[in-house]
Amino acid sequence: METTKKSSHSTKSNPGARPVLTQAENNTTLWVGHLKTDPTDHFAGQTFTCPSDGQLDNIQLYSTAVQCAGEIVLTLHEFDARNKAWEAAIGNATVVINKEDQAKWIRFTLPAVQLREGTTYGFRVHTKEAMVGLGEAAKGTKQPFTFGHEWSGDSRNERGHYYTYFSLAFKVELRA
Repeated sequence: METTKKSSHSTKSNPGARPVLTQAENNTTLWVGHLKTDPTDHFAGQTFTCPSDGQLDNIQLYSTAVQCAGEIVLTLHEFDARNKAWEAAIGNATVVINKEDQAKWIRFTLPAVQLREGTTYGFRVHTKEAMVGLGEAAKGTKQPFTFGHEWSGDSRNERGHYYTYFSLAFKVELRA
């Protein structure tokens, strides 16, 4: 597994990278991290079926609020959708998020990993020091998200829960 760490992030696309999956709807917030008064760490994630072959360039998440600044880690995994099981991480990236980053897309530039069309992947986000609200969409029960499931867990329930009618606001960019 390769790691990418950067202390700042840009919202500009990298040359040659193209978005292959974008879920930009955002009508609620999912919190990641923990408050100083609460020892429970809260995690978030999203699964998705890759719509085309390509080399991963970045994954972006929409930050709706930044309560506490700090490092956020995103790990990418192949995901066994039938058994709802995360495979070993195949890449990760760390960014430092600041209070000025609220209401912005946060780019996690990952190592070059080849993604395959039709394969299900997932990413998880966690932080030890920050408290960040991630944009999320909630749908009515008549129209579930069809590309994957939102996941949320915490340090008391690391298996977490999967949701069909919720999705993080995210973008996946690949290189052809």
